[in-house]
Amino acid sequence: MRSTLSPSIDRVPVTDLDPFVDREKLVTPSGSGGAVLSVRDLRVHFPTDDGVVKAVDGVTFDVYENEVLGIVGESGSGKSVTSMAVLGLLPRSARVTGEIFYRGQNLLDLGERELRRFRGEKLAMVFQDALAALNPVFTVGNQVGEAIQVHHDVKDKAVRARVLDLLDLVGIPNPKARADQYPHEYSGGMRQRAMIAMAIANDPDVLIADEPTTALDVTIQAQVLEVIERVQNRTNSAIVLITHDLGVVAGVADRVLVMYAGRPVETGNVDQIFYQPQHPYTLGLLASLPRLDQNAEGMRLYRIRGQPPSLMHVPPGCAFHPRCDFAQVPEPCATVEPELRSIDELDHHAACHFAESVAGTSPDDIRPAAATT
Repeated sequence: MRSTLSPSIDRVPVTDLDPFVDREKLVTPSGSGGAVLSVRDLRVHFPTDDGVVKAVDGVTFDVYENEVLGIVGESGSGKSVTSMAVLGLLPRSARVTGEIFYRGQNLLDLGERELRRFRGEKLAMVFQDALAALNPVFTVGNQVGEAIQVHHDVKDKAVRARVLDLLDLVGIPNPKARADQYPHEYSGGMRQRAMIAMAIANDPDVLIADEPTTALDVTIQAQVLEVIERVQNRTNSAIVLITHDLGVVAGVADRVLVMYAGRPVETGNVDQIFYQPQHPYTLGLLASLPRLDQNAEGMRLYRIRGQPPSLMHVPPGCAFHPRCDFAQVPEPCATVEPELRSIDELDHHAACHFAESVAGTSPDDIRPAAATT
């Protein structure tokens, strides 16, 4: 399950990417030994007529160079809103507090004009719905080229060459012809690859991929993930992979952040999250997955009871306690919000009052007994 991405791959030679990347950054990468992107106590609230929607409520994480951070959770857990806040793409009605550092600079202190220098060049995003993100009246090559020209003063011939190189890199066949086609002429998987090409056009330090494999069949999912791996091998970029698919996370991520109701509930490396879960929510997600290494005859999957709470009316105490098999109510689960704390000496944290008890439980322990005929 451990990521296959190598932490020691060098950046591609400058001559292969010039003039679209920063020479100085490639020769002497900044932030060596430190986080490229750091988020501290991020909160995003949306005032409405019915109350305040707490979409993100205290998220903290770091992403390092050449690392893949997987952010997982059910729909509505705040994953996409977190990524949109990092790029400054939320509507003006959003109330954003906390700190978002890119190589030591707090992006929340910058105005829209200053943010544009970072967005697309230093920080880039692959959006969830590729068809909606691409403009239907412009060719794919035109849109990828625009992403380059926004940040670099280069001639059309050089842009065209760069576009073809990018489309080839992400695995689009016959890029010379495909560059002149429109989004509706692409399949779903090819549109997703075109979005990746647009995102990496300027060799960003941080690439955020929001559900890049949603609505794609398993074969195309594998191809898209292979493209992301190939891109990282070439650029050493830090990748934030947002998904609800734990299988995707197990295959490509180095570290994992599990979110529930806008809050982080567990963080750790892939082995810790999959083999030593310390939060009941993580345990439930793992128990709900089928085991391909066991006989599936009669196998029953675990179901987390209930539904995720409304982010306008999050339960007091631990937000997960109404659905939790380990909860003790009213004290402390329904009254005291658990802190994200370390259970052992390793970099593994869980926000649960009874994390020590959960740590001794495996997903197989809570799965229903096999059905008998």
